[in-house]
Amino acid sequence: MNNLAKIAIAAAAGVVAGGVLGILFAPDKGVDTRKKIADSGKKMAEAVKEKVNSLKINIKDKAEASKNNVEEFA
Repeated sequence: MNNLAKIAIAAAAGVVAGGVLGILFAPDKGVDTRKKIADSGKKMAEAVKEKVNSLKINIKDKAEASKNNVEEFA
């Protein structure tokens, strides 16, 4: 994983953590707070899945390009 991907993941985790902390300290009913936290968790999970899928596609493309380069060289 390159540095840009690591930075993006760390930034996304920081944003989510900040959002959760903001929700926890906001004056709201417990039921509403738990619902907001659950929704934030679902959004974070979806964002992570999208990032992982993007990385898989990127790696697959690079592997295919490398394979083609090796075949051309041989």
